[in-house]
Amino acid sequence: MCPRSQPSCSVVIRAYNEEKWLGRLLEGIAHQTVKQVEVILVDSGSTDRTVEIAKSYGAQIVRIEPQEFTFGRSLNRGIARATYECVVIASAHVYPVYPDWLERLLAPFGDERIALSYGKQRGNEYSYFSERQIFFQWYGEATNLRQDHPFCNNANAAIRRSLWQQHPYDETLSGLEDIAWAKWAIEQGYSIAYVAEAEIIHVHQETPRAVYNRYRREAMAFKRLFPQETFTLKDFLRLTSSNLLADLWHAYQSKQLKQHWKDIFWFRVMQFWGTYRGYRQAGPLTWQLRQTFYYPRRFIGDRVPTPNRNVEPIRYNDHLDLQ
Repeated sequence: MCPRSQPSCSVVIRAYNEEKWLGRLLEGIAHQTVKQVEVILVDSGSTDRTVEIAKSYGAQIVRIEPQEFTFGRSLNRGIARATYECVVIASAHVYPVYPDWLERLLAPFGDERIALSYGKQRGNEYSYFSERQIFFQWYGEATNLRQDHPFCNNANAAIRRSLWQQHPYDETLSGLEDIAWAKWAIEQGYSIAYVAEAEIIHVHQETPRAVYNRYRREAMAFKRLFPQETFTLKDFLRLTSSNLLADLWHAYQSKQLKQHWKDIFWFRVMQFWGTYRGYRQAGPLTWQLRQTFYYPRRFIGDRVPTPNRNVEPIRYNDHLDLQ
């Protein structure tokens, strides 16, 4: 089991041409209170400095051919290399806010019935406004150590390797391999933990086409997991308009409307058009997951204040070219 006194973990990072943010993630890992950490980078054919940066921080490199890549397969390759029971999974374009990120993410595993934990995600000044609203909607300020539905996200999560050995990630899904695995774990009687204090910054800098493709493949995966699901043209129009209205209102309240109104419009249209194109089957989805994924952030002010953690954030070296 994952040790309570001297915590240790393997960190598996999937990457493809991630030189812009990978160094910040690896620097953040080096600042963690958890010191027994092995880093495994699964690279799917990067042509930039991704592998060079990872090696400079002592990461192990696992290579997967681009034509072999699926999200589940790359994770399975990385976890197979891991030597610790607790395996943290992180996207290559995230970085931790606090030096106790890993400590907080691993803490729930003191309970033997916890199969998976995942943490808070937020955007930064380079994130699209609507993406930041999604993060606020999906990742609240309150920790929940007994979540009763399978929502989670492998950009910032941890699992037990022994359970993964029983049930590896589905290599045939086009996305949402994390929710598929969490769904299996719950069916086996385990629990999912959400840890708000395990906070990372998640930076997506995608083109409209890439946003469309991301939500389309995730909708295709959701259809596989919940075959009765439907997303009609009426849903597209209703959810696009309601999320646009909510985003524009929040942007106005935070004095960011002039700066972001264009990306708010194209992001939400691409999000829900991709979702519409990905769903082609009929039937209801569980209300909790539908509400989590699609419904807009409530009109409750610009944001809920983040609790004061009394932990000094990591002060990163500004050696990255962020322009």
